[in-house]
Amino acid sequence: MNPLFDPARPPATIAVFRALQLGDLLCAVPALRALRRAFPRAHVALVGLTEAGEFRDRFAGYLDELIVFPGIAEFPEQAARPEELSDFFRRMRLRRFDVALQMHGSGDRSNPIVEQFGAGRRGGFVPEAEAAIPGLRMPWPARMPEPRRYLALLRHLGLDAGDESLEFPCTEADRRDAQRLLKEHGLDPGRLVLMHVGARLPSRRWPLERYAEVADALSRQGWQVALTGTGAERPMTAELRRRSAFPLVDLCGETTLGSLAALVRCARLLVCNDTGISHVAAAMGAPSVVVACGSDTERWAPLDRRRHAVLHAELPCRPCAFDTCPIGHPCATAVTVPQVLDQARRQLEEARP
Repeated sequence: MNPLFDPARPPATIAVFRALQLGDLLCAVPALRALRRAFPRAHVALVGLTEAGEFRDRFAGYLDELIVFPGIAEFPEQAARPEELSDFFRRMRLRRFDVALQMHGSGDRSNPIVEQFGAGRRGGFVPEAEAAIPGLRMPWPARMPEPRRYLALLRHLGLDAGDESLEFPCTEADRRDAQRLLKEHGLDPGRLVLMHVGARLPSRRWPLERYAEVADALSRQGWQVALTGTGAERPMTAELRRRSAFPLVDLCGETTLGSLAALVRCARLLVCNDTGISHVAAAMGAPSVVVACGSDTERWAPLDRRRHAVLHAELPCRPCAFDTCPIGHPCATAVTVPQVLDQARRQLEEARP
């Protein structure tokens, strides 16, 4: 059997299946970069979520197209549209991709989807070791950081893939927008601490009252604390401001993804949950303190543990399978305010303005 990337038949078209959110996509950037370097002339299509449009635009050097996947009930990242699946698979088969690459988890649920793309060659992860085929299918490595996982997959498929650095391209417009927000709110980048209290799942959020204690302690030390998030997260930031004894700047809903990344880059520190913004900080090389509630830190924590302090409590229920914790959220309450402040102090002392 020919390998997925047969040197005698380099692919002209490649479909990459990864129907996941921003943080998950950012973790795949090293692999997408390696794929582009290996096949600079190939047309590479990301098969993903509707929300991945901006990601595709940001990484147009690696991805030529976004094909929106309607979703299935087993994938929680978006509401499933099963009535669209038949037409989606029909259109995928008409495209006749040379290669379909499965980069969406172990393959337990995603491989049957990729098989229906009708590509000439298919490869990626498989959940069982006995199903592995050199050059085509790799056993799912259960204990490996996410960026390294997909680089390992490409190496298994015969490609040169060693650069594990994340990236997030900001435009000049992004930087101008960030500077405008700093000026409008009287924020000094040399004293700025960003606090991002939201996460898609409640089980991934550290308690607001603890964020308020951290914000107050940092404010007393002379740091400017500004809150970031989406417009939908305004109730959380409003509650945090109500709990705080200091006037926190609320930028929730005022940033684009690009201007938020630019703000993270120029701030002294980001304090956040283990969610997409933590991967943005890693991509921007900005110091952070990450409170990881419920997630698999071995898989999702930033690789540079010096620049990005990750606080978590080892519990047998990790990683959490619930949207909302049914047992009192012990993984969150076990991370204390003094622990976060201690890491914040270390980061602020080491980070250059």
